[in-house]
Amino acid sequence: MKKTTLIFLAFLMLIPSFGARKNTKTHIPTFPDGTVISDWFKEGDGVKLENLGKQYSLADFGIASEPDLVQTARIQAVIDKCAEDGGGVVVVPEGIYKSGALFLKKGTNMYLCRGAVLLGSEDISDFPVMMTRIEGQICPYFPALVNILDLDGITLAGEGIIDGNGSPYWRAFRIRRQWNPACTNKDEQRPRLVHVANSKNIEINGLSLQNSPFWTCHIYKSEFVKLIGLRVFSPVAPIRSASADGIDLDVCSNVYVKGCRITVNDDSICFKGGKGPYADQDPANGINENILIEECFFDRSTGSTVTCGSESVHTRNVLVRNCTIDHGRTLLLLKMRPDTPQNYEYITLDGIKGSGAGVFSVSRWTQFFDLQGREDKPMSYGSNIIIKNIELEAASFISGRAVDEEYLVDGVTFENVNVNAQNPDWDRALIKNAVFKNVTLNGSKVE
Repeated sequence: MKKTTLIFLAFLMLIPSFGARKNTKTHIPTFPDGTVISDWFKEGDGVKLENLGKQYSLADFGIASEPDLVQTARIQAVIDKCAEDGGGVVVVPEGIYKSGALFLKKGTNMYLCRGAVLLGSEDISDFPVMMTRIEGQICPYFPALVNILDLDGITLAGEGIIDGNGSPYWRAFRIRRQWNPACTNKDEQRPRLVHVANSKNIEINGLSLQNSPFWTCHIYKSEFVKLIGLRVFSPVAPIRSASADGIDLDVCSNVYVKGCRITVNDDSICFKGGKGPYADQDPANGINENILIEECFFDRSTGSTVTCGSESVHTRNVLVRNCTIDHGRTLLLLKMRPDTPQNYEYITLDGIKGSGAGVFSVSRWTQFFDLQGREDKPMSYGSNIIIKNIELEAASFISGRAVDEEYLVDGVTFENVNVNAQNPDWDRALIKNAVFKNVTLNGSKVE
């Protein structure tokens, strides 16, 4: 064989290796700032009861399905017994079990079987006041129906339902708002559904979380949290729920939300973290970072799909991908409080289709505005935001107005976006250094 032929064959053999090396490099998944997404985010399957340890069924402790009987103490006793024995799983069998605030303990998981309903009490006295995190503050307030506090390695899972029995609470809140329009969420006594705080390695998997009197799933100062395959619901009609956000992430890192369906009368996923003129100096507040949301379905929620604020200090490295929205609100909303320093950065929405109110919105949020004596208004910022691979039927494309003395939105890229909007106009001054790549609005290219 000629020398030139050998050289040519050797060159051909090198081509696949070069190609494979290049593909491997370019396909390493990363968060918006370039941080590699770890393998921890790839693990999002169902939870099997037999893998959660020794089983402590409510039925084995004589607790029967009695929808009208509040059984808080008896259910908590089973949780405590499981913890005392070294851990395992408390099993809620088929039936309806009404309860007030429950607190999972070290090593104690909970599993709701198909047909099981953990029903919240309509009596607020079944939720004893304690120090907790609510609306950007640590203060005396009511715990949730299910509480995971200061724990490591807890699973809350199953095919059952956690139902907050929210109707009486919503009615009371609406009546109070009629009497006093300045009434805040905290002024009307009502619990959340699930609250996780100061914990890590937590998984909530497969459950239906519905009819929460207040926020549905509130995660505070926790890390490595998975929310997988959840059905989150609160009604708009015939009874309108009140401030029943789907998922509230409040000073959290490394959170994986996958395969959830969220239908709520407020924001679907909301980033919180503190509010007030000096909120960035309070150690109780802080950053949300490294959040992956994928393969979720958002339908008919009255709030935005992904909301930054209003009580938020710093949110960065959020990736939302391969999701569907049906008759929902704006895909991404930045709430800018003129009394709170806020920073929203490195946020990417990639691969969203469906119908909604809009693609991107910035809102000057003045509800309960209070500078608390601060003479100057703190500035807020939004930057390094990418919205790409979007197909949407919408009311608007971009909404909001520039308020340069209060906030700066700088560096938003729209790429491969196709939107049919009822109102195609927007304030061009809202976004500094906006970039449009292959963007079509009502059939016309956007420059």
